[in-house]
Amino acid sequence: MHDGVAAFVLGVLDEEEHEAFERHLDTCEHCQAELLDLAELPDQLDDLKHAPSASGDDPPMSMSR
Repeated sequence: MHDGVAAFVLGVLDEEEHEAFERHLDTCEHCQAELLDLAELPDQLDDLKHAPSASGDDPPMSMSR
């Protein structure tokens, strides 16, 4: 169960797995702490998804002022 925190946070568990993990979470301090650490992960991944690319695919910025 302890390896399911990221999957739970990212919402990739099916309904049965989700419910089982919630029951586990009620009594597992380790997973509760890890859940707090990972709670912002979906937002961080979304931010990265929408961030400008550093690969050079974006148009160059003008140097003139």
